[in-house]
Amino acid sequence: MLQTIPVTSSPNQTLQTTLNINNKNITLGLTFRFNEMANYWVMTISNPSTNAILLDSIPLFSGVYPSGNLLQQFEYLNIGEWYVINIAGIPSDKPTNSNLGTDFLLLAGDNK
Repeated sequence: MLQTIPVTSSPNQTLQTTLNINNKNITLGLTFRFNEMANYWVMTISNPSTNAILLDSIPLFSGVYPSGNLLQQFEYLNIGEWYVINIAGIPSDKPTNSNLGTDFLLLAGDNK
């Protein structure tokens, strides 16, 4: 089952979220930044207990399954599969600085 991560288009936002991944509750710190020069969002995932960065500068692009899994190459971390989903049908593969969390959702689910 996919879970929605409560992200918005607010610039430089940081949040903490608890997700049920692989039948375990995990709490992660998330930071989202919009790169004005490149015109796309990047995400940092950290351990909120230690502030250790697990992954940094993950670009938020949508894609076709299974290549759309943002964390596919980081499966060993056991923090799930994450996807950017274009729910508005916009002819773009990336959210803009104003439609992340509305036209594009960030979803997480179990590792396969």
